[in-house]
Amino acid sequence: MADNQSKIQELALEDIMGDRFGRYSKYIIQERALPDVRDGLKPVQRRILFAMNKDGNTHDKAFRKSAKSVGNVMGNFHPHGDSSIYEALVRMSQDWKLRVPLIEMHGNNGSIDNDPPAAMRYTEARLSEAAEEMLNDIDKETVDMVLNFDDTEYEPTVLPARFPNLLVNGATGISAGYATEIPPHNLGEVIDAVLYTIKHPNPSLEKLMEFVKGPDFPTGGIIQGINGLKQAYRTGKGRVVVRSKTSVEEIRGNKKQIIVSEIPYEVNKALLVKKIDEIRVMKKVDGIAEIRDESDRDGLSIAIELKKDVDARGILNYLFKNTDLQVSYNFNMVAINKLRPERMGLKEIIQAYVDFQKEVITKRTKFNLKKAEDRLHIVAGLIKALSILDQVIKTIRGSKDKKDAKQNLITSFDFSERQAEAIVSLQLYRLTNTDVTELKSEAKALNDSIDEFNNILNNPNELSKVLSAELRQVKKRYATPRLSEIQEHIEELVVDRTITVPEEQVMVLVSQSGYLKRSSLRSYKASAEEDGLKEGDFTVFKKELNTLDHLIMLTNKGNLIYRPVHEIMETRWKDTGEHISQAIGLADDEIILKAFDVKNFDEPVSFLIATSDGYIKRTSLKDFKPGRTYRKKAAVYIKLKAADAKVVNVAKLTSQSTKETILLATRNGYGLRYDLIEVPEVGPRAAGVKSMDLREDEIANFVLVNDHDQIGLITNRGSFKKMKVSEISVTSRARRGVQILRELKKEPHRVADIEVVEPGEAFEVRTSRGLIHDIIPLEHPLNERYSNGSFLVDVDSEGVPVSMNLKELDSEILNNK
Repeated sequence: MADNQSKIQELALEDIMGDRFGRYSKYIIQERALPDVRDGLKPVQRRILFAMNKDGNTHDKAFRKSAKSVGNVMGNFHPHGDSSIYEALVRMSQDWKLRVPLIEMHGNNGSIDNDPPAAMRYTEARLSEAAEEMLNDIDKETVDMVLNFDDTEYEPTVLPARFPNLLVNGATGISAGYATEIPPHNLGEVIDAVLYTIKHPNPSLEKLMEFVKGPDFPTGGIIQGINGLKQAYRTGKGRVVVRSKTSVEEIRGNKKQIIVSEIPYEVNKALLVKKIDEIRVMKKVDGIAEIRDESDRDGLSIAIELKKDVDARGILNYLFKNTDLQVSYNFNMVAINKLRPERMGLKEIIQAYVDFQKEVITKRTKFNLKKAEDRLHIVAGLIKALSILDQVIKTIRGSKDKKDAKQNLITSFDFSERQAEAIVSLQLYRLTNTDVTELKSEAKALNDSIDEFNNILNNPNELSKVLSAELRQVKKRYATPRLSEIQEHIEELVVDRTITVPEEQVMVLVSQSGYLKRSSLRSYKASAEEDGLKEGDFTVFKKELNTLDHLIMLTNKGNLIYRPVHEIMETRWKDTGEHISQAIGLADDEIILKAFDVKNFDEPVSFLIATSDGYIKRTSLKDFKPGRTYRKKAAVYIKLKAADAKVVNVAKLTSQSTKETILLATRNGYGLRYDLIEVPEVGPRAAGVKSMDLREDEIANFVLVNDHDQIGLITNRGSFKKMKVSEISVTSRARRGVQILRELKKEPHRVADIEVVEPGEAFEVRTSRGLIHDIIPLEHPLNERYSNGSFLVDVDSEGVPVSMNLKELDSEILNNK
């Protein structure tokens, strides 16, 4: 018991976890997820190829059940789940994943639609011819062999790989702390780059890229972005765009259809077709009539049929942008180099392959040399024995047994142990005269081979020649034309909104408390009188707009809410619509002050904004351009300095604005008038400049006026006054102004609102009780500046006037007047 206790160690959990996870990570990196830079294979792939080759399951023999190969790999080399081994085996047979498949398979080996392969008990597999190039010379001590997991057999640490498989077939994998993404390349191009590197050590990347133009995906497609390719090949990390190969065809009835003949690498075709069909069903694009997957044994084909007179290029751009018809491919070329994971550029990968191949040829040549020298030694012994045949026979006949005969031959004639073994094992028919001739010609051939092998080993140029010749043979046998097209620039996708939004005229309404809606003109005409607003709510904006227009709503707290018209909820005109707070939070006492429609944010338009605490500014429309978060977040169009301050009014200014002076009115009855030019144009987050010298007063409202205009004014006591603008002379900004009401000692009048009198318009006065009192300015005389006007609204029964708006007069009233 005491002995057991002495074995217990107290260690910190951090140290234990760090150490154990570090070891596990090292194992995962080296033994599972990342390919070796020399043969481009992960351990499971290497073991599958080696086991099938060892088992004689090669391209020139019959197919064998996949289950047999998987069991063989699992039992001898790879002690993991059969499903992971089978998945690796299947992937190596898929010609839409590998540029040069290493396995040939009979049966269902999956599809580009990501259908699962048939179970391994149904499929049959064998090595492809190209895979045997990976295994060539493995029996000639060209690679290091190590014991398997139970020390019963030897397996290779790397395959001889007689073509640059890492670049040709690419790799993808995620490990602990590392990931790799190497695209497939064209075998002919990569071999050309390797041949150039053998002949010209340390070549420039630009020179290598003359051979390796870029990836060559088995699914074809178009690769865009030479700069991204250069960066990837220089550093191992870079981004390109891969897009589908498409064409537009004319079909019956003046219609067009887009034919997709190649899709980006590793894109699931079935999901792609489903996504495009969803876009059609949801009408995110107006113009797709039907989508059909017409792929068959002759190749991939997706037909996107369009409606009549539709912009095919615009729809295609939308699909490129919003589906996997175009994807970004991110290079991350990480491989195991000298037992360590390393991000490598094109030059480093090719150099590592060249160094490895020189090593393979050196080891193979040494093996062949030793074999030739051993055979020459035996042949020399046999020639010598035949020249003294009678004595040799006599010596053998006089010996007791085979062992004695060998010893006697060594003693009597100076043969070596191996030569004596060969002589005593000789069959009698070999003792003919012709056999000597054969042996002599074999000796000559062996001597020639030994000279050749020594020349290769002693002369690096000869070794390079051998390597180059063998690579040329591989290229001649397996190279195929390039499938992927390479384009220099990434095309910027501009999607015209007319493609994504059906263009139509609609009626739009915004209410003061924050309800907004759009309705078809038909719905509006059917129920124009019922606007669906709740009691006490008022219309701020009502106008016929196009679905391609924009709407900006400005609140009294300085917040700007933006909506494209097509995104406003469509309802019947008599419904209330959606409340803006469903998407954007507003304060309890926040109201929509003004709303404006916008065709284009680059229009030469600005807004005049004034606050209750005496600030004023102009801000350009282009500063109101929406950001990406407009759906969830309001933007700021003016910074309010005081907590209780609010925006009193916003006026739109265009280059055609004729009213060039501002008239501000305060609650206590002061008016100030000055030129518009005195207000500077600043950004949306600025507070502006001082509009008026308030002295414990506040701004009630402002209007834009000319000298010949008249204004209407309503007070808190229900008094209405009409006066000439010319009564207030133009001065300058930030002054106190002049009195526009007579100050009373008892119950003085306070300005509720002012408005410009327009011909053919009436005033709609809203009260604190939610009632409306109409005033027709034509019926009232002009008052002097110091007058308090006439009492029109009964404050006791109707409530205190809050605001005053213009409304059109009925034609009948106008005619009478």
